[in-house]
Amino acid sequence: MTSHQRRTSHRSGTGHRRRTGRRRALIGGLSALGLTGAAVVTSTLLAPAGAATGAWPRATGSEPVATTIEVSGTYDGGLKRFHGTGALGSDGQDESQKPVFVLKDGAVLKNVILGTPAADGVHCLGSCTLRNVWWENVGEDAATFKGTSPQSVYTVHGGGAKGASDKVFQFNGAGKLVVTRFQVSDFGKLVRSCGNCKKQYPRSIILNDVDVTAPGTSIVGVNANYGDTAALRNVRIHGDAKKKIEPCVRFTGNSTGKEPKKTGAGPDGTTCRYSAGDLSYE
Repeated sequence: MTSHQRRTSHRSGTGHRRRTGRRRALIGGLSALGLTGAAVVTSTLLAPAGAATGAWPRATGSEPVATTIEVSGTYDGGLKRFHGTGALGSDGQDESQKPVFVLKDGAVLKNVILGTPAADGVHCLGSCTLRNVWWENVGEDAATFKGTSPQSVYTVHGGGAKGASDKVFQFNGAGKLVVTRFQVSDFGKLVRSCGNCKKQYPRSIILNDVDVTAPGTSIVGVNANYGDTAALRNVRIHGDAKKKIEPCVRFTGNSTGKEPKKTGAGPDGTTCRYSAGDLSYE
């Protein structure tokens, strides 16, 4: 599906008082991340965490990427739009695609917009932090987390993704994934713990202060047989009055490459950790 064929979702507006409260909260959060001055104004007015606003940042420039950018330390993209070209010039579902960015253990990627084509987005080889990163049209996956240490922590704070025909975040490695103040729309799955990787691990997923806008299939998918856990808090679901989007789906994963089997969905207190009060439909 090409970028101009992607479905678009219109989100309903909210009252002035609610928007103001979110904006003040976001300013505080961005300041804590070192985004001040004009960056705060741009991110606050154009890209708050709540999908109810439907606002995205405006790119400050455009940069074609023909070879994967390797990041160690901190890479600040200045809200430029990065898009693949040449060998990275695909937005399909080919599993062999290379990423636009690859982050080494402990790296930070911030203030980046991934345009079209986005190839395989971002790969984290160990613990990593994605701050204010936006995917305008997800290619294969938006980000893949591949660390092998159970102490690995992958943090996604702010930003958003849309136009993902399948997964947004692919969790292949070990450790914990924490997604906060994120928005997603027109997607298949927001987070999926790998169901058939050759090497499997128990994985922990925490989603907090997240806005989800239909159409979508599921928010998180986990492998109950490997001890995965998924905690959902403050998740707002937009445009899904019939509640077709499944918040948490349980699978029996494998390491043989076979398609994993779905075994259930909904809160169970063990694998899918949330209650009805942790979700709201707007």
